Amino acid sequence: MTSASNTTGTALNGRTVLVITTNYGTESDELTQAVEALRSAGAAVTVAAVENTPVRTLKSDKDPGPEVPVDTTLAEVDASGYDGVVIPGGTLNADQLRIDAHARKLVQDFAHSGKPVASICHGPWLLIDAGLASGKRLTSYPSLGADLNNAGATWVDEQVVLDTSGGFPLVTSRNPGDLEAFNAKLIEQLSGDA
Repeated sequence: MTSASNTTGTALNGRTVLVITTNYGTESDELTQAVEALRSAGAAVTVAAVENTPVRTLKSDKDPGPEVPVDTTLAEVDASGYDGVVIPGGTLNADQLRIDAHARKLVQDFAHSGKPVASICHGPWLLIDAGLASGKRLTSYPSLGADLNNAGATWVDEQVVLDTSGGFPLVTSRNPGDLEAFNAKLIEQLSGDA
């Protein structure tokens, strides 16, 4: 696909993206805005959670956000059916997602297949537990910086970071304020125009 054909609504036609989350505590904008941006670009997006019940999102880890419907569970999906994966943040979500065996295996499968992995805010905690942070240059919510450095990553304070080392592209951002840049970089990677 050439850059000229990558207008809104067509950049990701034919692409499938998996968004993985728990059912409570996901940062609402990091889930809803990422899904909206991907769908607006033409991608088929599947939201997979631990349970097949709506995701109860939060704003800033405390105020209730919208409930988001779930398409399937983490245990039922297979990375081979998707072109990329998104890991939204939210402290409560990320802290539980990182210890979920299905979530760890999914992101490992995406990475080992060379497919884009995108993670924002507290989401990179999952990368540590999945063994995918080491050697990567990335960003996250600032409080994860020491954890990521201790796991062998190089943490930087930037709006969006793309690291293509280690056999897979990794897109990371710090917080909901970075979503526009995060979504644009993810769409660029998924479109093949990077």
